[in-house]
Amino acid sequence: MSTAPVPPIPALRRGKSLSFRALSAGFGAVEAVVPRRWPAVTAEGIARAAGVSLDGAAREGLARLTGAMARETHLSLFGRVSVRYDLTRLARNAALIERMHEETPAIGAAPVSAPVFIMGLPRSGTSFLHTLLGYDPDVMVPRVWQTLYPAPRPRDFDKRASAAARRTDRQLDIFAGMAPDFPAIHPIDADSPQECSEITAHVFQSLRFDTTFRVPSYTKWLDGFGHDAAFAFHKRYLQALQHGVGAKFWALKCPDHTFSIPAILATYPDARFVVVHRDPVHVFASVAHMTEVLRAPFLRAIDTVEIGRQVTERWIEGAKLLVAFDRSGVVPPERLINLRYEDLTGDPVATVDRVYRHFGEALSPAAAAAMRAHLAAAPRGGYGSNRYQMADFGINPERLRPDFAPYMDYFGINPNAVPGRVPA
Repeated sequence: MSTAPVPPIPALRRGKSLSFRALSAGFGAVEAVVPRRWPAVTAEGIARAAGVSLDGAAREGLARLTGAMARETHLSLFGRVSVRYDLTRLARNAALIERMHEETPAIGAAPVSAPVFIMGLPRSGTSFLHTLLGYDPDVMVPRVWQTLYPAPRPRDFDKRASAAARRTDRQLDIFAGMAPDFPAIHPIDADSPQECSEITAHVFQSLRFDTTFRVPSYTKWLDGFGHDAAFAFHKRYLQALQHGVGAKFWALKCPDHTFSIPAILATYPDARFVVVHRDPVHVFASVAHMTEVLRAPFLRAIDTVEIGRQVTERWIEGAKLLVAFDRSGVVPPERLINLRYEDLTGDPVATVDRVYRHFGEALSPAAAAAMRAHLAAAPRGGYGSNRYQMADFGINPERLRPDFAPYMDYFGINPNAVPGRVPA
């Protein structure tokens, strides 16, 4: 075994659970004596551990991802063990989806009709809206547990009676111990709506990996490769989850949809879109902070200024794409609605009703009541009052204003004052 010195794992933040401190210390002790790259994270090793044969696009995505991890991100021992588990799980789940289709051909024969895609800048209220739609029994949303343990969710689903949901909640509890800031930033449980990036991750073509790890060459490859294969799988995943459920339509959310609109329309020609808009300078410190929180349990060291630069550059481009999408007319007006963050948070149920009416759908009294009950039980949508300095991430809001001026002017977004410390 190598006795070369190992860079220290970054200091644990105040608030990490005692169990994770013990776990981290144990991994740190082992890391000091095992080879630095052990266990190896390679495409071949993942496929072998999963017991699957990957197709061309998934195989290339996994090879690009693991190669970028080896060159560009400094995983701790805990990070490498966790990544091997996660990538193996994704490969097995993808194979399970294919078996479900093979065993029940009716799954693939059923359409995914007029899905609603929620998108916009990150931290602009898209998760809040997605959560509200999840309280309508006539609307399907991918649930956290379904992206870990793929299966349909019956209309009479009882989380307490679901072994998959209980396992998922235990996993979320463990992650909250590793990243105690996460529940306040992104409050979820097993049955919460989940983002589409968790579905496309199953074929290793997802911007989810760019958030959790530092993999710039993988992200550059994915931008060039495109998302057609990922959304072809995405449809097969939704077909498996909707089998026998009998709801009206899917509501699907991910800020990264901004970068995959052509693939979405190629896969779902009748797709409908809800785009939520917010003053951009109010989102980037929050996005950067979430990226830091998600990376902290797995990486040896984190450059917060680099994260700030990464998210601002990415979403300057994203804002341009949102303007171009709206101007293009590729989606007719009756299938596209733009919302202001202030309207959504000011009167959430009325805003949801407006979305439904725009798409020719009806918000039932029962669904509206369920949404109101959730809002009463979860002030601020369940989000905590996290605070952090924009300067921690090298973000200067006034310098960003000119970059986002065309986006704000086009959509009529009013700039808001930026305090010294920004809540998530």
